[in-house]
Amino acid sequence: MKKISRRGFLKGAVALTAIPLVANAAQKKDEKESLEFIHITDSHMDLADSDSVDALKLAVDFINKNYPNLDFVLFGGDNFNNNVARDKDALVYKKICDKLTMPYYTVRGNKESSPKGDDEINLDEFHTMFVANRGLRSVGKDWLLEKKGYNILGLDSCIEHQNNGRYSEQTLSFAEIVLQKNKPTVILNHHPYTNYWGATEEKDIHKYVLNNTDETQKRLFRYKNLLLTLSGHKHIDSVTKVGDVTTIVTRGFIRPKDLDMYPMRYVKLSGNTIEQKLIYTA
Repeated sequence: MKKISRRGFLKGAVALTAIPLVANAAQKKDEKESLEFIHITDSHMDLADSDSVDALKLAVDFINKNYPNLDFVLFGGDNFNNNVARDKDALVYKKICDKLTMPYYTVRGNKESSPKGDDEINLDEFHTMFVANRGLRSVGKDWLLEKKGYNILGLDSCIEHQNNGRYSEQTLSFAEIVLQKNKPTVILNHHPYTNYWGATEEKDIHKYVLNNTDETQKRLFRYKNLLLTLSGHKHIDSVTKVGDVTTIVTRGFIRPKDLDMYPMRYVKLSGNTIEQKLIYTA
């Protein structure tokens, strides 16, 4: 048997102890991975409008082909028009979105919360189809997704059978509890927080701006770890700041730039850094 010198033994020991160090470095790198997702809002899929159904199919194919490594896709409400009996349009919408190769998560818009008749999909049915069994923590109308050190809050800002919106006390309290954990946080909801398009009529502002936005900003936007909010409803694109919070309203998917080019937003989070851009199906 070949004798090993003391120097050789020490060199071997150093090599062995270096292995876990490399693993730890890789682990730390994984913990700092970026979070990448797409935000789609106001797709207004309607079974009476075949173009709206085809557009959603186009978006799913486009995302799978061009952004296969996304962590997830977020749908911001008014996803389907909820204007046919029972859950027919909800099931078509779900069948299309289930073809995404990454997870997707949804919140309601006023279309989902304001059915045209008496037997369309309601809040409980929406939660059964789009919230339950998706690895989300659900409290009341709202949910929490924890991913790569980030908290994604899906908050329901809808008022039943109304176009306008406001956060309930339960929703605000839930959001506060999550924000107090001091993790970088994103809020997804339907109604925007500001009159960013410069409306002058009170009726217009009441319909589109979150009705208790002052209270919401006072209670939630003071947290430094609230990085980003994502909303829709108005269909007009906006990227602004409210204090330290980046507030984004993504252009309505229903408003194509050109034929078969429908808008959505790509977002990449790296630590507290936000990269975002409006993209279009092609």
